[in-house]
Parts: sequence; C-alpha cells; structure tokens
Amino acid sequence: MKKLFLLFLFVSNVMYAQNAYDIIKRSDEHLRGASNVAEMSIKIERPKWSRTMKIKAWSLGSEYSFILVQAPARDKGTVFLKRENEIWNWQPKIEKIIKLPPSMMMQSWMGSDFTNDDLIKESSILTDYTHEIIGDTILLDRPCYIIELTAKEDAAVVWGKINLYIDKKDFLQMASEFYDEDGYLINKMEASDIRYFEDKILPATLTMTPFEDDGQKTTLQYKSMEYDIDINENFFTQQNMKRLR
Repeated sequence: MKKLFLLFLFVSNVMYAQNAYDIIKRSDEHLRGASNVAEMSIKIERPKWSRTMKIKAWSLGSEYSFILVQAPARDKGTVFLKRENEIWNWQPKIEKIIKLPPSMMMQSWMGSDFTNDDLIKESSILTDYTHEIIGDTILLDRPCYIIELTAKEDAAVVWGKINLYIDKKDFLQMASEFYDEDGYLINKMEASDIRYFEDKILPATLTMTPFEDDGQKTTLQYKSMEYDIDINENFFTQQNMKRLR
C-alpha cells in the first residue's frame, strides 16, 4: 500500500510539472506567434526626469529578432539583433556593430528597468528553468496560475527564480516577479489594458518596477502588433541592421 501511494505521488508530481511547462509554452506561443512585427513606446520614469522611446520590433519564433529604436533623435537607428544564441548591437553614431557577451544580459536595456535579457530574450523560460505550479490568484478579474520557475544549475541565465502569473483562460502573462540567485526580489512586471491585436487578445501595457527603487519604473506600451508576417531567418542579418526603417 505504501509503495502504491508513493507511485501515485510520483506520477502526480510528474503530471503537475508537465502541466506547468505546457502552460508556459502555450503562453509564450500565444504572445509570439510564428512571426510578428510590433510598434511600441517605452517610457522610463525616474524621480527627477522621464523620457520616452519609440521602437519597432520583428521576431521569428524565439530564435530570431530585431529591435529598432526610432526615437528620440539621439538614439534613432540603434538596432539589436538576435540570431539563436548570439546578439549584436548596431550603433549608428560610431557606425559599429558590437557583439554582446552573456555578461551584459543583466545590464539595463537603454537605461530602462528592463534588462538586455528581458527584451532581447537570450535565455529561454522553457529550457533554462524547471517549472512548478505553486498556487493561483486573481489579477484584473482573471483567474491565474502562479508558476515558479527555478534556474537549472548549468543554465546561463540572469534570474535565479521567476514567478509567472498566467491567465487560465487566454494564457496571458499577467505579472512576473524576478529574483536574483540569492532569492531576493529585484523587479516586478505587471500587465494591464487587455485588448485585441488582430484576432489575438494581449496586454497592451507592461510596467516594470524595481522592488527597492521608489519613484522608478518603465512602461512598455504596444501600439500595433501584426502576426504571421512574411519573413524568414535570412531577414535577420548584420547587413540588415543598417537598413531597417
């Protein structure tokens, strides 16, 4: 009887872990689609100043992406390229392409509260972490799973742990909590302004707030999102970094 109970417990834990993985996978695929192009603004707010950036981004699955800064004028034309596990940055002022090492993933992206890894997505929440459903809650009247992601020992990732709050109906990522390797909460991201982009329902606004920095936050707002665009991996080249508009 004891062996039967232990077997049942083992099978239940495996199924629960698999469900957590499947929920995150479905949520990630819902956001990305096969390919997409998006226009958005990023507002960086500090106690004594604020500034707003305008960017355009293209992606093909999770392996290929471009981010083009369109404003303000001083940053216009700056481009980030991801191809599989490699990331480059085109800086038009010095006309130079710089390869970003993994050590730079924790650094701030363009002075915002997002890290390079948050926006450029070098690490994978599916392959670099283990997943476990640890509870549920309600955010913006939407029942959500709370899923704990723990970094694998050999994974080269920024965050030691992430808690994701994923909507049970539409699999939207409603909130995220980012912890360092010592288990301290560093940043929290909250979603709002749920709306349709084409036939996809998504949060139009994401607000990243540092846990210990009062009066500081960064708000990313999607202006448009187009899915299933006609691009392939040959679009994502260093040569195209200088041609994007």
